[in-house]
Amino acid sequence: MKIRYIPDFNGMVNIVKPGYRIWAVALFVIMTVFFLTVFKIHPVYSENPEELMKDIQMTTERLQAHLRELTVTIGDRSVHVPKNLKRAAEYIEAFYQKIGLRVHRETYQFHNLTVANVVAEISFSDNPGKRFILGAHYDSVAGTVGADDNASAIAVQLETARQLKAIEGREQLDLTVRFVSFALEEPPVYGTQHMGSRVYALKAWQTKEQIDGMICLEMVGYTCHEPGCQRYPFPLMFFGYPKEGNFIGIVGNFKSRPFMRSLFEAFKQNRNLPVIKQTVPLGGYILPSVRLSDHAPFWDRGYSAVMVTDTAFYRNPNYHLRSDTMEKLDYSFMSELVKSLLLFFRSHR
Repeated sequence: MKIRYIPDFNGMVNIVKPGYRIWAVALFVIMTVFFLTVFKIHPVYSENPEELMKDIQMTTERLQAHLRELTVTIGDRSVHVPKNLKRAAEYIEAFYQKIGLRVHRETYQFHNLTVANVVAEISFSDNPGKRFILGAHYDSVAGTVGADDNASAIAVQLETARQLKAIEGREQLDLTVRFVSFALEEPPVYGTQHMGSRVYALKAWQTKEQIDGMICLEMVGYTCHEPGCQRYPFPLMFFGYPKEGNFIGIVGNFKSRPFMRSLFEAFKQNRNLPVIKQTVPLGGYILPSVRLSDHAPFWDRGYSAVMVTDTAFYRNPNYHLRSDTMEKLDYSFMSELVKSLLLFFRSHR
């Protein structure tokens, strides 16, 4: 995920022509009412949530092992270090093969470099009613090992796949889950046709692939517990939301509201992981910071998609820095996210 613009109302008013300032004020009022309506925290959980992942400690250790491999053994996974980008793809592919999932690479060219989206899939019936994508990018910003951004998301993606594979044949679920690990998301590729998610979304649109919902995992491993450590984009910082960063966020556009609502309701059943949801209008262009990941290309192709995130630079001070290392992450938090994702997928019977 990359930051290009953080909305600032005062700055907006100062740079527009005087004749247009009234429109900026009107926009502020509209956005205030809008976000008061759709952005809510829900700390209320199911009385009797389904028991999942009894051995959280094992999942925590496995998540740490993934982070160690991706950020210590491999390290910088930027487009400027092609061999490491390739090693990361090989690691992800080998993991899916090891747990018994069908997996393949979808290669494409970035200038003279061949890169690949890694795609694995699990189906629980011959003709499932729902088809979902769980996606995350595996590259990092140049010069960083990208623990939170975005090895944390790859680790959660892999462990969710492991847990779903473990119940295959034991539970009657009406869905297919496709795990897509995107090759390139960070600069200098961000915003270009070479983003892994743009390549995948375009192909899906051209082939009319059924996608009932795309879940983008973007920076999902950092928590903070000091009052005031959690920040928000304008104007949400004025609305009394939590000052501590111990929740997971779900962001969707208007078209994705039914999908986001079903995901949110499933997440609420996990009493150990508070969840916030946010709906953004106009494809997120009115709040550009919510478009800075792999869900946006799916929005642009008309698919329902959400970003699941720890809020990135609104919480994590190590964003895009060398200090984004694995010891900074909260692996219990990540384990609970795996549990929440399982609650959602297992709700489709």
